[in-house]
Amino acid sequence: MEKFALITGGSRGIGRATAILFANRGINVAINYLTNDKAAEDTLSEIKGHGVKVLKIKADVSKEDEVKRMFDIISEEFGNLQIIVNNAGLSTHYSPEELSLEEWNRVLGVNLTGAFLVTKYAIPFLKRSGWGRVINVSSLRAFSGSPKGVHYSSAKAGLLGFTRSMALYLAKFNVTVNAVAPGYTRTDMTAGYLKTRENEIKAKIPLGRVAEPEEIAEVIYFLASEASSYITGEIITVNGGIYFT
Repeated sequence: MEKFALITGGSRGIGRATAILFANRGINVAINYLTNDKAAEDTLSEIKGHGVKVLKIKADVSKEDEVKRMFDIISEEFGNLQIIVNNAGLSTHYSPEELSLEEWNRVLGVNLTGAFLVTKYAIPFLKRSGWGRVINVSSLRAFSGSPKGVHYSSAKAGLLGFTRSMALYLAKFNVTVNAVAPGYTRTDMTAGYLKTRENEIKAKIPLGRVAEPEEIAEVIYFLASEASSYITGEIITVNGGIYFT
């Protein structure tokens, strides 16, 4: 069966690495992104050399009308969809006292509501296919918490409950739903943090280094493949053993 995937936040970091890996392994890819047109175009150009169908779609996953429009484009261009990677993410840093309700809603909107909306509008495609995979990208912070990221940690923890609930609902349609929870990974989102604290962070990780996006992408690919056919409702942590310390 020819496979089609949608990767949200697919222009940079883990999303970009996943899009390139999927294309390299013969999966057609729709790249969703929000702001960085150049990064999206660069990712698109990289994928075009792999001989698969590819398109980029600019849409805010926290807004239902934009998600609906995105799926209209996918329906027209692909006509099919079996794999969803809910990777779009937003992280800002505020103490609870500093955190406004607007910022709380903005971060939850992208990280959690976005996953709900994208999965909701993907369900008709998954049902028609009779086979599907949904992979939600959570975070180490879902388990550890964050004193200056209560909104981000709450959203990523919420993805775990969302993953299990959707796994229960979609199982009857032969669709699995799982999550990946990366630890420290070298992406645009973490670049500033790693620039000042990388040595301190590496000292806490038994493997002695942060992850590269391609390493997380390999786990996502496994969950999107036939090899994971009897795994659903699970969360795979990919963090270099940091919980052992």
